[in-house]
Amino acid sequence: MTKWELVEWIEHIVPRLMKEGKMPGLSITVVQKGETIYAQGFGSRDRERNLPATPDTLYGIGSITKSFVAIAILQMLEQGKLKLTDPVSKHVPFKIGLKENPITLHNLMTHSLGVPSLATSSVAFYKSVGFDTGIPFGSPEDFYRLINGAHDEIVAEPGERFFYHNAAWRILGHIVQEKSGEPFHRYIKENVMNPLGMKRSTIDTDIFNNDPDRITPYWKKTDGTIEPTKFPYPNPEENLPFSFIAAAGGITSSANEMASYMNALIAKDSGLITPESFELMQTLHIKRDPGYYGETGYGYGLGIVPDFHGRKLVAHGGSILVSTALMSTVPEEELGVMVMGNSAKLPYEAINESILALLMGYDPEKSTPWLYVKQRLMDLNGRYETYMGIESVDVKYKAGMLYLESVTPFAKTSTPIIPLDPSVEKTEFYSLVDGVKTPVVFEDGKLYLERYVYHKVQ
Repeated sequence: MTKWELVEWIEHIVPRLMKEGKMPGLSITVVQKGETIYAQGFGSRDRERNLPATPDTLYGIGSITKSFVAIAILQMLEQGKLKLTDPVSKHVPFKIGLKENPITLHNLMTHSLGVPSLATSSVAFYKSVGFDTGIPFGSPEDFYRLINGAHDEIVAEPGERFFYHNAAWRILGHIVQEKSGEPFHRYIKENVMNPLGMKRSTIDTDIFNNDPDRITPYWKKTDGTIEPTKFPYPNPEENLPFSFIAAAGGITSSANEMASYMNALIAKDSGLITPESFELMQTLHIKRDPGYYGETGYGYGLGIVPDFHGRKLVAHGGSILVSTALMSTVPEEELGVMVMGNSAKLPYEAINESILALLMGYDPEKSTPWLYVKQRLMDLNGRYETYMGIESVDVKYKAGMLYLESVTPFAKTSTPIIPLDPSVEKTEFYSLVDGVKTPVVFEDGKLYLERYVYHKVQ
């Protein structure tokens, strides 16, 4: 793989997906063996002023913040201030759980509390776009009243089930704050970011807002339009006791500074924590639902895919609705990709995984399931007609699925069709209406459906 091939692929796929997803601006960096081999901005960090996105533009990285929190917790573990087996209630006023099997720090770190998400981020983020849930959420006391009132939400023993849980990481941020004696955001800045040279990365929203190379966040509405909005996290300096609200996703950083962070995770020798602690972060502790590459799971603040083309993929995405990001690394190959944009709903996994696949010697289009499956589905799009065009149906790709749409003088229908093989290697589908399965088969430009054979005409 030559650098020209890498550049050609990135500059082919990124503008295409940005156009489809209406993403105003995007920045990307690629690292290999400790070096940055590609760094570029696309589009506008501020659409109204047409200011370009750059590799140094600051974005909200959302839940990638959780891995920074994991490092802080592991620092305190190494200092003897806590144990991962400690009940959460030992360190903060956390009161829910089973008395005989309490929720531990390990359960918080792996989203395995046995309690489903309590939507604390929705409470915070909805307010930023003018929708207030009415739930008090302005102090640590408000936060724990909300959490501790959820005892009846317990649905499993700790460690049994994975429920992605932003509140768990806010609690971890509070523990960092309590054990260090510093506001959460200052501790992360001084003890994780600064030692890696991430001088502009911050949780302080005033610093972010005053940086000349930072995004304007864009809210993508349900009708597909976007409009500029404010950064959704409050300034922690104005509410120091509740600084830990940012622990679920409040960091802002640039593609270039995140390159330093990826290299630290890959090399496991940055001095922030021991190599053994870095390895703990990147070990699969709890399984999630299978994905494109089979088994998936979660470490400490990082997602794990054990078999990404024969190697372990360590990754985490982040969304604060108006800024999104994805960090993906293959430690054994010393590879990493960071992509960040100033709105939502872009298939970052397809971008990152295709770049990693290319660098590992694979055809990026054929070996990236999202791209391959989408193309297979798109190839079936079109109008199909019976003999003499008497009956017709349209096959349309929408939101990752195919739909059969029909309009006659008597009815208008839109029916989703499901592939028998999720990889769509075989073009055999079925519809499901009122519990009845009906085969739908595509073959050589023909569509077989009930009594009819339709021919593709458009």
